[in-house]
Amino acid sequence: MPIYYPPGLPRGLHSGRSYQLVSPLIRSELSNGRARQRRKFTSVPEGAQIKWLFDDVQGQAFEAWWRDQLVDGSQWFECPLDHPTGYADYTCRFTGVYSGPNRVGPELWSYSAELELRERAAPLPGWGEFPEFILESGIIDRAINFYWPLSPYDSMADALVFDIAINYQWPPEVVTP
Repeated sequence: MPIYYPPGLPRGLHSGRSYQLVSPLIRSELSNGRARQRRKFTSVPEGAQIKWLFDDVQGQAFEAWWRDQLVDGSQWFECPLDHPTGYADYTCRFTGVYSGPNRVGPELWSYSAELELRERAAPLPGWGEFPEFILESGIIDRAINFYWPLSPYDSMADALVFDIAINYQWPPEVVTP
């Protein structure tokens, strides 16, 4: 059963957040002074430096969650993080003991830690062949929403059942003269 970051705790601060990818390369120095390098791994973890700002009660809850549910930070958990690929839940774990609590104001405490993301947060394989689609994704999104707005059935999706096989709305609308 997966462990989730407590929903009542604030997300990590945006300032000071950084990510560091573990190198997937292997490098061999040649005798003539040149070097040869190649990819050794296709899936490598990514490190993240995260900082939190908690009040007294949130700090207590964080420390209790870290100790009890994460077994002193040794377990993997789902944590909401923002990344250039988007805001999502990433599977991660602490690489060591968190730093803190450090008082930063009345009833405010700062915590920081390094997390290891299980999978590299990057676009799906294959998108690197078409970087222009990633760069122009905002224009494509606006054009699609302009030329193909929501269907009138989207707002009533819970109330109606649309039979795709015969393209009829069920239950049929009763037309009164």
